Amino acid sequence: MRPSPLALSIGDPAGVGPEIVVKAWQALRNGSPAFLAIGDHESLAAASPSGASILTRVGSPEEAVKAFPFALPVLDMPLQGPVVSGQPSAANAPMVIRWIETAVGLALSGAVCGLVTAPIAKAPLYEAGFRFAGHTEFLDELTASAPFEGRRGPVMMLAAGGLRTALVTIHVPYADVPPLITTERVIRTVEVTAQALNRDFGIAAPRLVVAGLNPHAGERGAIGREELEVIGPAVSALRALGYDCRGPLSADTLFHPEARQSYDAAICMYHDQGLIPVKMLDFWGGVNVTLGLPLVRTSPDHGVGFDIAGRGLARADSLIAAIRMAADIAHHRHRAA
Repeated sequence: MRPSPLALSIGDPAGVGPEIVVKAWQALRNGSPAFLAIGDHESLAAASPSGASILTRVGSPEEAVKAFPFALPVLDMPLQGPVVSGQPSAANAPMVIRWIETAVGLALSGAVCGLVTAPIAKAPLYEAGFRFAGHTEFLDELTASAPFEGRRGPVMMLAAGGLRTALVTIHVPYADVPPLITTERVIRTVEVTAQALNRDFGIAAPRLVVAGLNPHAGERGAIGREELEVIGPAVSALRALGYDCRGPLSADTLFHPEARQSYDAAICMYHDQGLIPVKMLDFWGGVNVTLGLPLVRTSPDHGVGFDIAGRGLARADSLIAAIRMAADIAHHRHRAA
């Protein structure tokens, strides 16, 4: 029996998504894992140096697995308007959204083993009425009614170079971060992350560290009290529940090589606290993983790249790493089922 493929939504067609999808297939076609591209066939053909000759339209994931070694399988959902590389269009936003919805539906039905998403641009989606901060929040809505064992996410985790960082807050202005750091949010993020490390990554007894919000983790309240009043009590509660969890710790001491050997994931309070060290370790190969959902979802750790779209310059390293990680997570989930 052939394994199920992954579904890969191609992202904003005016960005680098179609190009890196083609390059990922070229890199993986002779091995695994197989994936099914969901999106506009013509956008993928335009992004390929060989044009449509390396593409094949398919009607099901089963057809995609059979075709994958010979051509990039595409579940063709055509756009209604033209695409100009580097120029996003709100007119195409409804189809970009439908591609994601279709991929999620296939994943929830079990027809594919997981979901990988190429980058989307938020501005044209917002113009078309999209009301979510990004992929992660949209996926939470789309999967809200699906059953899931364990603490529910979504939690965004970044992974590269042997480092994993999970975020308590994601895409919010820095001025809004402190009020969002609550004891319950910290506890939920740690629980979701620990359970995912066990279920999705095969780590039997996950070790976690929790960063402070303020410089030097607040220096016992001298330069901020969140560590004393919010984060510290969360860590104490988590330890009482049996989690191997340390903190709050000063973020500037958490990411050097020796420190990274002491934990399996670091819980970070805000976006850049978690993303900067991951990107420093492996700028091209980072993976964004959504934890705590009833489907497997990964994505490349970069944006749409409008400035280089259509020029053949985009690197597919991060997407390839995301595809491989999604397949690994799906494998762990299948074994645990």
